[in-house]
Amino acid sequence: MSSDMNTGERVAYAGGEFVPEAKAAISILDHAVLYGDGVFETVLAWRGRLFRLDDHVRRFLRSCAAVALDCPVSGERLKELVMMTVRANGLADAYVKWILTRGSNGTPLMDPTGCVPNLVIMARPYIDRSSATGLRVKTVAIRRPPGQVLDAHVKSLNYLNLVMARIEARAAGADQALMLDVHGRVCEAPGFNVFVVTDGVLRTPRHDVLRGVTRDTVLRLAAELGRQVDETDLELYDAYTADEVFLTSTAGGLVPVVEVDGRRIGGGEPGPVLSTLQDAYLEALSSERWSTPIAGGVTGP
Repeated sequence: MSSDMNTGERVAYAGGEFVPEAKAAISILDHAVLYGDGVFETVLAWRGRLFRLDDHVRRFLRSCAAVALDCPVSGERLKELVMMTVRANGLADAYVKWILTRGSNGTPLMDPTGCVPNLVIMARPYIDRSSATGLRVKTVAIRRPPGQVLDAHVKSLNYLNLVMARIEARAAGADQALMLDVHGRVCEAPGFNVFVVTDGVLRTPRHDVLRGVTRDTVLRLAAELGRQVDETDLELYDAYTADEVFLTSTAGGLVPVVEVDGRRIGGGEPGPVLSTLQDAYLEALSSERWSTPIAGGVTGP
């Protein structure tokens, strides 16, 4: 199938070619299926541009190196394939995910010898995960594993602890989970980094967290806006007493939190620091400084 032909059916890259998404498949013996063995990355396309694509590709290749997984294409070729996938789906605003599985060696055994990695790329219309009124979050019993167990810098396919954290929070009636590390310090929300604002100072956890691209963007934008920023250890006290709390992710952007464990944060509505950062972030999304044009253009709405 031509990667430049938008037939109205979703198109994915799998098995070294572009195919209808419904026909994209991996083996049931793939170690991704058997053991959650693989890595992934997510990037946002906005107004025909891919936000911080180079940074996402570099982080993806670092994840590959950390788990001894050889990517079958170069970083430059990967960027081309991502662009081609977005183009093939005719999208200007898109949620783009690529996955590299360990592959299969024809047996259901854990030994990875002989496995051939498989690259999968998909693009969907942008999924708006923002909240105008803010989220109610709850700390959960499930802890974020320390780096000695599974380094949070690796975006691996083994996200079961994050899924269990979300299940626990939803069962308690909360919108989202707040995860602590094994020492009881504030760590992350599933799929999100955490920020608190107290007396105008912006702080975010530094231990056992993914170095999110959106997290990094917020730190840089805040510094440019003259805000004091600090990567540090945060206790629950810091979240409970903050003037503002918000979450960040590639898919969700900047999301306000208005309640933590039943405690109202600030005035119980999105705060002014977040509002200023959101404006700067939205401007950055499609700026030449921060984003890469999708070569060949798109035909999205």
